[in-house]
Amino acid sequence: MSESAPHIAPGPADDVDVMTRDIADVPAVEVITTLSVHLMSAAAVKLGLAEDGEAHKDLDEARKLITALAGLVTAAAPEVGSYHAAPLRDGLKTLQSAFREASTYPDAPGKGPGEKLTGPVH
Repeated sequence: MSESAPHIAPGPADDVDVMTRDIADVPAVEVITTLSVHLMSAAAVKLGLAEDGEAHKDLDEARKLITALAGLVTAAAPEVGSYHAAPLRDGLKTLQSAFREASTYPDAPGKGPGEKLTGPVH
């Protein structure tokens, strides 16, 4: 009788190995822009700009997401260059303006989400 090694199903450690290999092949600029787009999309939903927007509107959550996006865009811009940073800045500014419009009591210029990092949005 010959014994063979039991078949072991792939587990979480195997998934991490695959993800690590996959992410190693992705350029940093792509990771940064992808994360930025996810933050922009989530902020837009929390601003009520998505389908069924009012049901998902949460300005406190939107503020957090916009501020995180502002930090990422501000810090990454010198590293990714203006070609990649310009559309991220435009999207950020659009969200900051939408936040101001959605607010019942808009923040003072320079006090809105992410504005301490980007400067006032009017």
